[in-house]
Amino acid sequence: MTEGNNVTESDTKDPTAGDVPVQPVSAKEEKEENGEYKVVLAEKASPPAAEEVEFVHPEGGWGWVVMLASMWCNGSVFGIQNSFGLLFLSMLREFGSEHDPDLRFRTSWVGSLSMGMIFFCSPIVSIFTDIFGCRITAVGGAAVGLVGLLASSFVKSLNVMYFTYGVVFACGCSFAYQPSLVILGHYFKKRLGLVNGIVTAGSGIFTVTLPFILSQLLEKVGLQNTLRVFCILMFVLILAGFTYKPLLPAKPAETQTGFRLSRIFNMNIWKSVGYRIWAFGIPAALYGYYVPYVHLMSYVEERFGPDVNKEILLLCIGITSCLGRFIFGSVADFVKGSNKVFLQVLSFLIIGVMSMMIPLCNIFGGLIGVCLLMGLFDGCFICIMAPIAFELVGAKDVSQAIGFLLGLMSVPMVAGPPIAGFLRDKLGSYDMAFYLAGIPPIIGGIVLCLIPWVEARNRRKQKEGLSKEYDANQKMIELEKAQEDAKNKIGDSVL
Repeated sequence: MTEGNNVTESDTKDPTAGDVPVQPVSAKEEKEENGEYKVVLAEKASPPAAEEVEFVHPEGGWGWVVMLASMWCNGSVFGIQNSFGLLFLSMLREFGSEHDPDLRFRTSWVGSLSMGMIFFCSPIVSIFTDIFGCRITAVGGAAVGLVGLLASSFVKSLNVMYFTYGVVFACGCSFAYQPSLVILGHYFKKRLGLVNGIVTAGSGIFTVTLPFILSQLLEKVGLQNTLRVFCILMFVLILAGFTYKPLLPAKPAETQTGFRLSRIFNMNIWKSVGYRIWAFGIPAALYGYYVPYVHLMSYVEERFGPDVNKEILLLCIGITSCLGRFIFGSVADFVKGSNKVFLQVLSFLIIGVMSMMIPLCNIFGGLIGVCLLMGLFDGCFICIMAPIAFELVGAKDVSQAIGFLLGLMSVPMVAGPPIAGFLRDKLGSYDMAFYLAGIPPIIGGIVLCLIPWVEARNRRKQKEGLSKEYDANQKMIELEKAQEDAKNKIGDSVL
C-alpha cells in the first residue's frame, strides 16, 4: 500500500512520472525468477523514494559563526590545560611547604586529573550529544566548568582542588568541547577539513598567548583571583554554545528507540583488528606525553633559575603545534589508507626522543629547539586522529571509535605526571622522570607499525574470499544453465 501511494503522489507531482509504472513490472518479473529474494529487494527500494530529499550543507553563512565559537571552545579548554605548568608553580607556593617530601607528586595530580577527565568523559559525552543535541550539551558543560573553576578560586587545600578543578571543571570542559566538533558537520562538508584545521588551531593560538597573560596575573593578583579571571573565558564559552543551531534532520523516532542501545554500545568497532591495535598503542604511548606540559616549567626554574623567561617554551610549543596541524593535515590527504598511521609513528618517535633530550640541554636555547620539535609533531599526532579512525572503522562508526579511544587515553594522561612528580620528590631531580617519559611514546610508535600490515593482510583475505565467491557463483550459473538446457532438450524430444 505504501508503494502504491508513493507512485500516485509522484504521478501527480512530477510530469515525467509516466515511466514509474515500469518499476512494478520489473519487480513482478524478478519475483517470478526468485520469489522471496526479489520481494526483499522491492521492499528495500521504497525507502529511498520516501527519502528523496537530501540534506545540503550550507558551507558557510551562520556556519562561520559556529566555527569561531568552536575555535574559542577549543582554545579556551586546551589553552588552560596546556598552561597548567604555570599554575603548577603557583600551587606549589600556595599549598605546599618546604618540609613536604611529596609536594610535587600531590600537586601534579590536579593537572593530570583535569586532562584525564576531559578524555575519560568522551564516551559519555557522545551519548549525551546523541540524546540532547549539541547546544544543550555544550551550554550545560560550559556552565558546569564555570562553577568548577569559580569554586576552585575559593579552595585552600589540594584535596578539595582535586575535586573542583580536576573533576568538576574538567568534566564541564569535556561536555563543552566534544559538541563543538560535532556541530561543524551540520554546516560544512566540502570545507570540513579546512574548518577543522582552523578550529583545532584555536588551542595553539591560546597556548601561545595565554602563558604571558597568566604569568602576569599570577604575579600581580595571585592564584585565586587568576582563576576568577579565567571564569570569563568559561562564561564566553556558555554564550558560544548557544550558537550551535542544529541543521541535520532528526532521525525517525522508531530508529531512536529501537536502535539506541546499539548506537550507545557499538561493538562493530572492536571487530577491526587494526582498531584494537590502535586503541592499545595510542594509550601506551601517552604515559609520558603530558609530563612536559606539567613539569617543564618547574624543571626550567630549578635548572636555569626563577628569572628565566620560561613562558617562551610554551610559546614555541603552541606556534609549532598550530603549524604542524596545517602541514601534516595536508600531507595526510596524500597518504593512502591505513598508511597514515606511519605519520603518528613518526610523531611518537620524535616526541619520545625529545623528552629524553630535555635533561641533556645545558643551555636554554637547546630547550627552545626541543620544544619547537615537540610542538610540531604534537600537531601531527592530533590532526590525523580522525582520518586514521575513518580508515580503520569507516564513516559509520568513526564517532564512537574516537570517543572510546579518548576514554582509553584518560588513564595514561592521569598517571604520567604524578609518576614524574613522585620521581622528582624521591630522587631530587627531574632527569630520570624525563628519561622515562620518552620510553612509552617510542614503544607505542613501534606497536602502531603493525596496523598497516594487519590491514593489508585483511584486504588480501577479503579479495581472496570475493574471488572464491565469484567462482562459486559462476559455477552455480553454469550448472543452472546446463540443467535448463537438459530440460529444453527433453521437452523438444517429447514434442
